[in-house]
Formats: sequence, structure tokens, C-alpha cells
Amino acid sequence: MSGLNRIKIVLVEKDKTGRWLAEQLGKSFNMVNSYVQNRTQPSIETLYKIASILDVEVDELLYSKDDIEQININKQ
Repeated sequence: MSGLNRIKIVLVEKDKTGRWLAEQLGKSFNMVNSYVQNRTQPSIETLYKIASILDVEVDELLYSKDDIEQININKQ
């Protein structure tokens, strides 16, 4: 499984920037950048807000699609 969070990867996939995300969240660029760089992890509430803003499921911010598929296989 990948690093702590995939916010940076999802931002790239969505062609968005950390500055844009900071504006959408109403948080400082420095705070959001710390999430993006995996220096600080967002709260669960903030993680859900980020997922909503980026129009993804929360698990996509935490796991790659391959990881999610593997988890689902293991559940069966």
C-alpha cells in the first residue's frame, strides 16, 4: 500500500492545485500543502471534505485503485 495519503496524486489526476484546494477548504495554503506533502494528516472531517471537493471516495485518498481492489478481494 502507498504512503499516508494520496491527496497529491488525486490533485494531479484532477488537474487541480494545492492552492485551489486550500481556497475550497477555507484553509491556509501552508496547512493544505502539509497534507499534500504528507507532513501532517488531515482530520477525518477534513478528509471527507477533501473527498467531496475532489469528487472522489475517501478511500481513494488513502489507497490506490489496485489497493482498493485487493482489499475488496480479501473481504470476499
